[in-house]
Amino acid sequence: MKIVVREAGDEDAALIAGLTRAAWAGKVAASSSGHHETPEQVARALRSGGGFILLIDDMPAGSLRYMPLDSEPAIWEISRMGILPAWRGNHCSQHLLEAVIHHALSCQAEELRLAVRLDQGKLIDFYAAFGFELAEELEYSHANPAEPPPSVMRRMLRY
Repeated sequence: MKIVVREAGDEDAALIAGLTRAAWAGKVAASSSGHHETPEQVARALRSGGGFILLIDDMPAGSLRYMPLDSEPAIWEISRMGILPAWRGNHCSQHLLEAVIHHALSCQAEELRLAVRLDQGKLIDFYAAFGFELAEELEYSHANPAEPPPSVMRRMLRY
């Protein structure tokens, strides 16, 4: 199995929108806005931050995005990580997470944040293995106001 993670560009917006919808189908609550992702939304997000695409044997298998906070550009929020069902259970998401961590370090980012939906609590241990800690004092900037707020986790990159 050949695994490659590459940076996403504007030309990948439709691919990432489709990957997100397919990866989240049946896995993330139907009320999540990720199920309605459009290429235009993805393109705007990529221009504001960036993203990565996971390829397995040259086939797209997952993606994630990140975006600096408007108020604090050295703090990046990771969002929309997803792996297609056929590749789950193969530790594929760690490649995406490692890519964004290394990229953030090379860009002198100070902190990474992500949100874990309450119905996805098992992910807390996964992210903790990569140095993320629960940060109950923080609110997720893209939280859906119609749902309970997610748990925010952070990883400090500069101390």
